[in-house]
Amino acid sequence: MGHRGWALILLGLLTGLFFIFDGGRFFTLQMLAEHREILQQAYRDDPFAIIGSFSVIYIAMAALSFPGAAVLSLAGGALFGVWIGVPVVLISATIGATLAFWMARYLLRDAVQRRFGDRLATINKGLERDGIFYLFSLRLAPVFPFFLINLLMGLTVLPSITYFWVSLIGMFAGTVVYVNAGTQLAAINQLSDVMSPMMIMSFTLLALFPWLARWGIELVKTRRLYARWPKPVQFDRNLVVIGAGAAGLVSAYVAAAVRAKVTLIERHKMGGDCLNYGCVPSKALIRTATFLQQARNAASLGIQQAGMTYDFAEVMARVQRVVKTVEPHDSVERYTNLGVEVLHGNATIVSPWAVEVNGQTLTTRAIVIATGARPLVPDIPGLQAIRYYTSDTIWALTERPQRLIVLGGGPVGCELAQAFARLDCNVTQIIRSDLLPREDADAVALVKTALQADGVTLLTHTETVCCVQQGDEQFLTVRKQDGEEMKLPFDALLCAVGRVARTEGFGLEQLGIAISPQRTIETNGWLQTVYPNIVVCGDAAGPYQFTHTAAHQAWYASVNALFGSIKRFKVDYSVIPWVTFTDPEVARAGLSEKEAQARHIAYEVTHFDLSELDRAIADEAAYGFVKVLTIPGSDRILGVSIVSRHASDLLAEFVLAMKHGLGLNKILSTIHAYPTWPEANKYAAGAWKRAHAPQRLLKWLERYHARRRGKAAIPVDS
Repeated sequence: MGHRGWALILLGLLTGLFFIFDGGRFFTLQMLAEHREILQQAYRDDPFAIIGSFSVIYIAMAALSFPGAAVLSLAGGALFGVWIGVPVVLISATIGATLAFWMARYLLRDAVQRRFGDRLATINKGLERDGIFYLFSLRLAPVFPFFLINLLMGLTVLPSITYFWVSLIGMFAGTVVYVNAGTQLAAINQLSDVMSPMMIMSFTLLALFPWLARWGIELVKTRRLYARWPKPVQFDRNLVVIGAGAAGLVSAYVAAAVRAKVTLIERHKMGGDCLNYGCVPSKALIRTATFLQQARNAASLGIQQAGMTYDFAEVMARVQRVVKTVEPHDSVERYTNLGVEVLHGNATIVSPWAVEVNGQTLTTRAIVIATGARPLVPDIPGLQAIRYYTSDTIWALTERPQRLIVLGGGPVGCELAQAFARLDCNVTQIIRSDLLPREDADAVALVKTALQADGVTLLTHTETVCCVQQGDEQFLTVRKQDGEEMKLPFDALLCAVGRVARTEGFGLEQLGIAISPQRTIETNGWLQTVYPNIVVCGDAAGPYQFTHTAAHQAWYASVNALFGSIKRFKVDYSVIPWVTFTDPEVARAGLSEKEAQARHIAYEVTHFDLSELDRAIADEAAYGFVKVLTIPGSDRILGVSIVSRHASDLLAEFVLAMKHGLGLNKILSTIHAYPTWPEANKYAAGAWKRAHAPQRLLKWLERYHARRRGKAAIPVDS
């Protein structure tokens, strides 16, 4: 047993002895009144000894969270008077509270963090920002038991020194009231005489004062910010949306649905990056590449030979046909029919109330910035002098590059490296660290194996040095981890090292809207900028660069922009799914093992191998796994990682369960059609159930059935 275990036993023993021997009887009003004269005489005889003894008792009572602090505060006034009693009681109470805070932190915080770390993370973020305000308000409001404040705050990241001085200041007013009341002890029959309902209400209002003051200061700052700009008497529109990608389209759709007058401005193509350069074209290319790979593996399906010829230009033309087919979903015509005014042009925000486009100034009650992101082009010497592509421009290829270098090991880099390798390109993938750095090692290992099986040459932990052109040949020089340099020839180079938010060129600088260190637009939890009527969503807001999170944020952005003065909604990021569309796919929601370990969150792992799934066997795809992280001893899901064919489809059930607080038992009790891929989710839940079977109960049942058969009873503990 460790030091914490012994400390808990000692604390439990002291608490037990206090209540067994009724220690509380020494800390009652009656006891104080009966011994007041004796105590006052002792104080007159030796004031320092009595003050010291009183302080030690008070500190111990507060530190151990024993009842009696209110009576001791009265005793401080009765014995020492106001001028001495207030500092003695206040300092003793603060020291005792801080000791209780330390004990909670030492004895309980690690265990609570391991079990509820995901929930505590949000609380800790709030305390890092507003901890002083929270604690000060709690100390002022007598409706919150002080021992509970000590305990709960000890479980957070609030610094001890902050806890001490804020408690000292926060408890001052209440201490004065109790100590002063103690000087009039004869008039007090019960503790409620000190804290009347009116007094409690007054303190509660006082506790709200820091928040009201802060709100008032923010209101004044905002008004001063707006004062720089003339506000129109009336407005042409309720909402102007800048950017017609996923976030902008949903924002405009929501506004039109609630009958607001909304204008959507797009400078380039409707549908944004997802339709034109990202999700849609990449999945169209992956579908063709996957079909080619399946044809090559036809023997595994009992087909001796499946001849296959194709034209690379036709493959890329099909990608564009798919984009054209989806295009009407995001078209000007569709949104015009929905009631949205759509304008093409470069939008500039000229004031919080006005947007300029095509020489026209549009006045508006609110603005949504949904300008998306662009590919990040790395600063590599010589890059600008050679033929390179990004995830935006690679779709212009009509001739297959024999030698393709892919820079980047994230989802985009892995997806396109595999797709082009299956289209018979010699692909070399250069990764500064390792593949898919946000995923667990077991998932990464399967993707690595798949990429290498498709012919991709992986150079992990490799730095790019420079690009050079010699005659008709192009070369990329790289440096491996051991210092060795390699000169790699290529026909095409794809930069897939990330994307950066589009934040320049539409007036943010003039308005003083800040850009975060991540180069996104700074917003609060409601997606508002420093100007509450200007909101941001999608890649421009971060923290995720997914189409589905852009659409998710767009609802909050548009509703807060239109109705924020009445009611606003904080964005919910509690369950965010994401998928890497390699073969096998990597799908995840919630915590990974890597994240849980980094955040010191305790978890259990349940693993189901897809080699045991009947449908996977029938489809010749019996590889991969479903991995579920749960709270130890509970079926509540902390996170799930799925690596398999159709992993993106399997993930949906877990996202639903996590969003609505359904555990693995609920998934297990749900009927899944046979034979289907989603049965893997049920089997994973079954694996968890088997690991948590009540063994002692099963022994009793075994004994019961043996008796029913007329056999000798089996000992329960055998």
